[in-house]
Amino acid sequence: MRIYQCADYSSMSRKAASIIAAQIQLKPDCVLGLATGSTPVGAYEQLVRWYQDGELSFAEVKTANLDEYYGLAPEHDQSYRYFMQKNLFDHVDIKAENTHVPNGLAGDPEKEGAGYDHMIRALGGIDLQLLGLGHNGHIGFNEPADCYPVGTHLVDLAASTIEANKRFFASEADVPRQALTMGIGTIMNARSILLVVNGAAKADIVRAAFQGPVVPQVPASVLQLHPNVVLVGDRGALSKLDLEKTELK
Repeated sequence: MRIYQCADYSSMSRKAASIIAAQIQLKPDCVLGLATGSTPVGAYEQLVRWYQDGELSFAEVKTANLDEYYGLAPEHDQSYRYFMQKNLFDHVDIKAENTHVPNGLAGDPEKEGAGYDHMIRALGGIDLQLLGLGHNGHIGFNEPADCYPVGTHLVDLAASTIEANKRFFASEADVPRQALTMGIGTIMNARSILLVVNGAAKADIVRAAFQGPVVPQVPASVLQLHPNVVLVGDRGALSKLDLEKTELK
């Protein structure tokens, strides 16, 4: 695992964007696994600027998003499809048919999950998977559990996740209680993984995930077993890591 410690959110975002842009330039028809939430917004803004400056093209890129709230239509302003359109897709030259987000209105979640994993395999697999990190260690919406879920599946959201996400809704009661998410197996099949994290409030879970035991109660800890992970964080988020034990850039 490589770790890049950045001074602040802005520099963290630019570093993450540069890694994504390098993947696109190396393989213009690459498959990107994308994430939502507040942390990657700055990286998406930087990618849009590079596109607008003529330095980057998404014309051949294909994407597969990590997750979607179950029960929300794509047009809902808190759906992750809406988030991606607003923060990236509507501002670059990516083809609509090359963007994929789980269907939050799927009548058969199990069938939707199996179909989503099949779609990813048909694309040739994910070249670079972007991840955020939840306060409880979740990646995607894979919550702390007794085992690692393998494929894309329907999950009940933990109370801490609902609490963390209520700021995006009118009230806590409006936060969906379930989501469709890539499983740990789907995430780990990506050829490379980029995890972005910022803020001192994440310092404890960063340490638990990357310098603690690999256990499903800390879902992100499984990333220790992946051969190609890059962690990009600001000083606050990385403040409790023993950097002498890691490859710091």
